[in-house]
Amino acid sequence: MANTKTEKKSIIKREDNGNIVLTVEIPWETVQKAQDAVVEGLVKHANIQGFRPGKAPKKVVLEHTDSQKLQEETLRELLPAAYSEAIREHEVRPMSNPQIHVDKLEHGKAWIFTATTCEMPEVKLGDYKDKVKSLTAKSKIAVPGKEQKEPSFDEMMEIVTQTAEVKIPQMLVEQEVDRFLAQTLDEIKRLGLTLEQYLSSTKKTPELLKQEYTAKATNDIKVELVLQKISEDENITVDDKEIEEAVNKAKSPEEKAYLEQNRYMLASILRQQKTLDFLKNL
Repeated sequence: MANTKTEKKSIIKREDNGNIVLTVEIPWETVQKAQDAVVEGLVKHANIQGFRPGKAPKKVVLEHTDSQKLQEETLRELLPAAYSEAIREHEVRPMSNPQIHVDKLEHGKAWIFTATTCEMPEVKLGDYKDKVKSLTAKSKIAVPGKEQKEPSFDEMMEIVTQTAEVKIPQMLVEQEVDRFLAQTLDEIKRLGLTLEQYLSSTKKTPELLKQEYTAKATNDIKVELVLQKISEDENITVDDKEIEEAVNKAKSPEEKAYLEQNRYMLASILRQQKTLDFLKNL
């Protein structure tokens, strides 16, 4: 990309933790155009005493507009396109919404922001089939007086994740930890407790709770990625008929409507179940 004042410039950094950090510079000329467009919109909708709606002079409107609000509106106009251009330029295929941090917003100078994202990590499965076969073989041996017991989900996942190699981007783990914490806080509120009371009753510290959630998040994500890789390698798919059958098995009209609206999620769950069935039958 040519180094001119009118072009957006971006650099990419692939961190050891799997995160991808894009630093994007938007030249002032581009910022000015976007800001002028925002101001024009504010003028059209301004309702200022002494003027008819939309007829106040630009200078007056600006005097009544908070500068921070103007910056925020301008950023809303600029960021999506600037981010999209940066990921195209560096051929990044994000698997997560970016975490945006605005670094520099100076009048008359280029605006700079960073966007942290990540791509789907490479998954190497290893010799999971032989190990799963050893596990499932035990359940297929009929022992008089004993009921045959299939391997549990946890037992099977322990095997396939132990043999797999995958580097999970840190931001995915952090997002999942944040989700766990939010769920916990909601549950604490429903119980009428404070966070301090909950931690005291469970004999945990905030640091220990976060460590536990980090371990759980890491394992959950690895399980999901490994199952996804197995289903891809084994061409395990879900067709529209299977999705429709699952929707029609809903126990209530509300559940059916929810499944209809979330068919992609339902397809993912069904594909995961078929992958587990594949493993059990090895």
